[in-house]
Amino acid sequence: MNLTNPPPVAEAEASRRRSARLRLRVAWMYYAEDMTQGAIAEQLGIGRVTVTRLLADAKAMHEVSISLSREIADLPRLEVSLERRFGLREAIVAPLSNPKADPTVAIGAATGAFLGGMMQPATRIGVGWGRTLHSSLDFLEGGQADTVVSLLGGLSAVEHYNPAEFAWAFSRLFKARCYLVAAPAIVDDADTKRRLIDHCGVGESLARSETLDAVLLSVGGMSPLRPTVTTEPYPPSVHDELLRAGAVGNMLYNFFDARGRVVDHPINARVMSAPLPTLCRAPERILASGGADKIAALRGAMTLIKPTVLITDEVTAGLLLED
Repeated sequence: MNLTNPPPVAEAEASRRRSARLRLRVAWMYYAEDMTQGAIAEQLGIGRVTVTRLLADAKAMHEVSISLSREIADLPRLEVSLERRFGLREAIVAPLSNPKADPTVAIGAATGAFLGGMMQPATRIGVGWGRTLHSSLDFLEGGQADTVVSLLGGLSAVEHYNPAEFAWAFSRLFKARCYLVAAPAIVDDADTKRRLIDHCGVGESLARSETLDAVLLSVGGMSPLRPTVTTEPYPPSVHDELLRAGAVGNMLYNFFDARGRVVDHPINARVMSAPLPTLCRAPERILASGGADKIAALRGAMTLIKPTVLITDEVTAGLLLED
């Protein structure tokens, strides 16, 4: 991935956030987990001199005394534990002011901050959709990117969010080219899907997912309550069938079970989305999602998409780590 530098102001802010997170993580590993400086350096892929400097900085900034402050202790502990449990390159855990609060905005804010430091002028990113990703738009300062690719077809009946609208808004913030899937998110049968791909230009749109630097995804849960025609592009009877088939969640309307396996149901052959195995090959796979009702879905998604980065909230993180 050949990426050039972002604007100086954005670069400085992103660098500050990364340095602070790394400093807190090093402090936690050294003081709370009793790891040696050499072991920390090896695990984080940094020099031992850098570890020593970060520990000194943490002391100088009064982040470390006899004990670690709550900010140091709780969130980095959860982040490190998530990374180890699920093999993540990085976990970002957003704090919640109230454990019962809707985590959507908190996760959206953390997602916006992360993307602000990641996106660069040559970045080619594929995006999903949903409440959490939509909320991140309010926390993106924008910048530059090369290409934004929508990974799912559109919805004709929606209450608030649409995959095409999110991709378009996201691309405008980063002054990037935007490519949409000119088809419904779910078509009537597998033959229609094949015809759209082969003869209507949809295949070219979906093929763009094969050359992405990063994908930004979220997870949908499976409520025991039946959806309405304004919330999901399939009838309530299909929802019941999916539950009986063992579905615990969906990613781009690909329904999967608790072990991250796509369930045996005809709807999965009718989804106009980029193939999930293709998305698994993107170098950076960012999963932003949370909520107590999505624990089974998130655990399945860890196996399904194998994210490199997980962005969630502290309550969800704690539940994910429970045996």
